[in-house]
Amino acid sequence: MRRLDMTRDAFADRIGSRRRALDSWLLPDESNEYRAMPEVARRFVQEILANAAPRPGASTQSVHPAAMPLTPDGPLRHLLSVDQFTRESAEDLFRLADVMLPIARRQKVTRVLEGAVLANLFFEASTRTRVSFGAAFCRLGGSVCDTTGFTFSSMAKGESIHDTSRVIAGYADAIVVRHPDQGAVAEFARATNVPVVNGGDGPGEHPTQALLDLYTIQREFSRLGKRVDGAHIALVGDLKYGRTVHSLIKLLALYKGVRFTLIAPPSLEMPAAIVDRVSRNGNVVELHDTLQGLADADIVYATRIQKERFAEEAIEGYGAAFEINRALVDRVCKPDVVVMHPLPRDSRPGSHDLAADLDGDPRLAIFRQTDNGIPVRMAIFASLLGVDKLVQRSMRDAQWTPPTFIGPEDSPFHGLD
Repeated sequence: MRRLDMTRDAFADRIGSRRRALDSWLLPDESNEYRAMPEVARRFVQEILANAAPRPGASTQSVHPAAMPLTPDGPLRHLLSVDQFTRESAEDLFRLADVMLPIARRQKVTRVLEGAVLANLFFEASTRTRVSFGAAFCRLGGSVCDTTGFTFSSMAKGESIHDTSRVIAGYADAIVVRHPDQGAVAEFARATNVPVVNGGDGPGEHPTQALLDLYTIQREFSRLGKRVDGAHIALVGDLKYGRTVHSLIKLLALYKGVRFTLIAPPSLEMPAAIVDRVSRNGNVVELHDTLQGLADADIVYATRIQKERFAEEAIEGYGAAFEINRALVDRVCKPDVVVMHPLPRDSRPGSHDLAADLDGDPRLAIFRQTDNGIPVRMAIFASLLGVDKLVQRSMRDAQWTPPTFIGPEDSPFHGLD
């Protein structure tokens, strides 16, 4: 479906199948509703794929051999910014992420990175991102060394970024860095001879979060019969300091006819340089200061206030009027809207972040979003370390019982694939 750039409904029509039958063929095989694709249908699909010339900009599919994503500068060596990606190279990465899904679901295992060591250098507090990177590396057979915070770092003693990076390169085969200063991760990369991944650099970028967000949007749209081209994306909250939205909007701007609605108080608006860049690509950008701008949105992407980025500035104009909750979504949004958030969300009273009353609602994709981070980050590591072509043939069955269906929040274990 990705290679042909088709929704599920269109693909079902193409192969002469009912949508319900196609859905059952795509379910995980442990699902009670899973059905094996008939051999005649499988052969027909293979014939269609064999005769289909890839469309320019069309996405790819995991039935084909994995290939290292190519950036405008050649093979991926470091991952520092979404600016390294074209639409095609992002789709290549997602194809490789599809290959990783059985491993991320804990149905298969691989040891292609056995003996390799990842250094997680997090100079800012992190739980999800740090553990997600570590889990992704371990699922490929590698091992992880963690450090968190300046207090426990030699940099607290005055060591330079250059010296720290060069030393760690002698210990590890890949480095993930999160740092409070924009541009610091690129400085790490310049000083080392091993791959460096940007885990977030201050108010700058968070490229792997943006990649997993786009991957999630594609998977949710596949379920809903939509495409990223022509979609309406609403970004809400702290658009000034929210590095996740800075990276995501740049990636989404690679698609055609995307309409962006940016909702924030004047003190937290998206930087003008990013707005200008996205607008130059031919996409429509609308600015709103109320949540009425969510009407007709296909994706509502909420962010928390990045209070740690504020110095002496006051947070003005952000209150209950910007809180995303069930009543608002029911009243303003389309029935098939997808609600996303990069997490963590601030659940404390008065934070006016994404409300917990949407938990369990299938429109809320935040946990499907975090689950998708594992296969995407696995694909990144496999590409950077050159084992992308080895993964598929190295898989074997997991010897433990993987989690089973729990609820709509658990994307690796239900039929939203």
